[in-house]
Amino acid sequence: MDPSEVTVPPLKNLTIDNITDNVKLINSQCPNPRMKYILERIVQHLHDFARETRLSHDEWMTGLLFLTSVGQICTDVRQEFILLSDILGLSLLVDSIDHPKPPQSTEGTVLGPFHSHEAEVAPNGSIIAHDPDGEPCLVLCDIKDTDGKPISDVKIDIWETDSKGFYDVQYAGREGPDQRAVMHSDKEGVFWFKAIVPVPYPIPHDGPVGKLLVQLKRHCYRPSHMHFMFEKKGYDHLITALYLRGDPYETSDAVFGVKDSLLIDLGTVDAEQAKKYDVKEGSKLITYKFVLVTEDESSKLREKNAMAAMEAQGRKMKFWNGLPIPEQD
Repeated sequence: MDPSEVTVPPLKNLTIDNITDNVKLINSQCPNPRMKYILERIVQHLHDFARETRLSHDEWMTGLLFLTSVGQICTDVRQEFILLSDILGLSLLVDSIDHPKPPQSTEGTVLGPFHSHEAEVAPNGSIIAHDPDGEPCLVLCDIKDTDGKPISDVKIDIWETDSKGFYDVQYAGREGPDQRAVMHSDKEGVFWFKAIVPVPYPIPHDGPVGKLLVQLKRHCYRPSHMHFMFEKKGYDHLITALYLRGDPYETSDAVFGVKDSLLIDLGTVDAEQAKKYDVKEGSKLITYKFVLVTEDESSKLREKNAMAAMEAQGRKMKFWNGLPIPEQD
């Protein structure tokens, strides 16, 4: 960039008290109003944090080196930054803000670091888990809208661990995806498959995030769960999971993913179901009725919630591309 083509506001003599205003001033010519607003608030909060805690140089350098190590361990099948976001509760917070749900609709939760795009498309009734040590489980679900009407042809991404608590991508030399699949709901909004009973497991704790948990005297375990992700044009994107009630880690999930509405009880396959779905009578059963909201429903609720939050902060805001920015720039 040619310096002669850039008009930079003159900076004042920099001090602890005015450095924040100077940084916001020099960033103030950003043409993207949302980016400008986000950077303004990031700078304000970061600087206030440093002043409030009287942050030392050694502490800041420790933080920088920690973030560097988080980035260095990331791969295409291990996203340590997502894991860091998860264990700080930020992932769940952002999802809850960006994908608000009206009452009686299915709540979202964290994506986690082990979703992949390798899953094969499978028809209803498929066996998606081939772990011989896993306890067989029939999963029988349906999908409706908020008016109770079935939604057909929803793309459903499903993934879980094996019986030892590991995802397929955690194994070196694996031959292909397992414990995961992509399915589509039928004309009645139903999808079903054969899997294994979810088990609790530790999040990856051999890296910087795991070391941080040790420093915080926190455990690294997640309660038993199965992941689901729903996509269909016109409907709000839903990332969620079902958690087994009574799991020893139900109330202390390392990544804050559990919500009461997502807790389920394992059922038992009866004789009629065993015959209909070709599974053993008495085997475990997961059932759930998922309720999706439309993009329009979600957008209106998101703007309503955002405006209420901004008014509570005393801020006059308007919306730009569906996101709040200051009304007076």
